Amino acid sequence: MTTAPSELDSPEVDEAIELSPPWVTIVWNDPVNLMDYVTFVFQTYFGYSKQKAEKLMMQVHEEGKSAVSSGNREAMERDVEAMHSYGLWATCEKS
Repeated sequence: MTTAPSELDSPEVDEAIELSPPWVTIVWNDPVNLMDYVTFVFQTYFGYSKQKAEKLMMQVHEEGKSAVSSGNREAMERDVEAMHSYGLWATCEKS
């Protein structure tokens, strides 16, 4: 007895395992916070270098928003809460 070619071509996949895309924390531009303060928050909370923090801050300023962190949903919700505690406007969404 031989195995049908279609059985050889399809790898075994566990249907119960579903990889979900990572989530991102988005910080939005606002009319209140100064650029230096936003840079400070990114450095303080995320531990980003000054160069990376300034790059993200400029993206927020010029494009209106920036994805500042990514990971699982729970971690991104914590980051959003932290951004709110610093007075920044932030949301989380699937990337």
